[in-house]
Amino acid sequence: MNQFHSLGLPQALIQGIDRAGYQIPTPIQTQAIPSVLKGEDLIGCAQTGTGKTAAFVLPLLARLLETPSGSSPRALLITPTRELAQQVEDAIKQYGYFTPLRSVAIYGGTRMQPQIKALRRGVDIVVATPGRLLDHLNRGNLTLDAIEVLVLDEADRMLDMGFIPDIRKIVAKTPRNRQTLLFSATMPPPIHRLAKSIMRQPAKVEIGHQQKPTDTVKQQVCFIPQAYKMDLLLHVLETETTENVLIFSRTKHRANRIQRKLEQKGYKTTVLHSDRTQNQRQRALDGFKRGKFQIMVATDIAARGLDVENISHVINFDTPEQVDAYIHRIGRTGRAQTSGEAITFVANEERKFLQQIERFTGKRLYRKYPANNETSSPVETPTTKPARRRRRTTPANN
Repeated sequence: MNQFHSLGLPQALIQGIDRAGYQIPTPIQTQAIPSVLKGEDLIGCAQTGTGKTAAFVLPLLARLLETPSGSSPRALLITPTRELAQQVEDAIKQYGYFTPLRSVAIYGGTRMQPQIKALRRGVDIVVATPGRLLDHLNRGNLTLDAIEVLVLDEADRMLDMGFIPDIRKIVAKTPRNRQTLLFSATMPPPIHRLAKSIMRQPAKVEIGHQQKPTDTVKQQVCFIPQAYKMDLLLHVLETETTENVLIFSRTKHRANRIQRKLEQKGYKTTVLHSDRTQNQRQRALDGFKRGKFQIMVATDIAARGLDVENISHVINFDTPEQVDAYIHRIGRTGRAQTSGEAITFVANEERKFLQQIERFTGKRLYRKYPANNETSSPVETPTTKPARRRRRTTPANN
């Protein structure tokens, strides 16, 4: 019997959950869903990969099923990026497959007209990024007068991206008696203040420790001169047993260069960053999810909300400058209690970033290729390679 039954969800949603292949709720789902079903405001604080999207999508759908659809949206979900907006809408369609509920994702980088048509036909749920949502509101394409449930997903990321003033403008256009759900991996003071100003005695669900990356990720560092990072990357791909691999670069130019080099070596590779069009980005994500591409090279645009199964390795080609970026990057692997590996390449000039990460997490990361004297100079790729292991990420057949 599907264990989601015990959470009080309607049968139509249980059928959708069964169809999606899920049987056992995660801890955040077990704790959050009953509170949301009772109509409580809720703050959900959890690391990535814990199942938080279903923790708000499922009870939201259950609430909307209790009353007939109208002409105006009844639920609004705000996300920081177009990729996350699309993924949340995909989850709504997946879990709500056996319901009559209608949804639309609205975000920038694509034509407004299809979004306007969907809004005019009538939808129950709007999933949106802040900028495009305000654009539609200012043009009179929709109103938020009938919103019953407001969800803010990845609130700390929206803070990082400067969206909080926009969020306040949007919230002011919704009814005061709405239910508000806020989900965030971390809770910095500005997010605490936002929550206090827009929520009513929220329940709080916290899974794991905010400062510690998930325990299912094996974290390693490699000290390497910047000029030899590409050689080390190829060495790792040749010797590690991998499935899908996500490589993070600090810049778009370097991401493109890494992707080209890997393709020259025969690897099926795609790239994701903000210079790509929305269609290109969607094709890259879809291809990576389906296994068309073995490797995705990305900037931090992919660090939040990217939901791809079987990412066995995250490789930080560049050490992230911010601790939050590190935590969210490595959170792309080791999801849903599976294991994964995160390998960070550290050039001499990046050691200060590693020190910040280790201070914040309270953990000295394992040195995969440790230098004889870390205080002097980093080591290069080992001259004697370890015994070759069976690998799943292999160059494409020519």
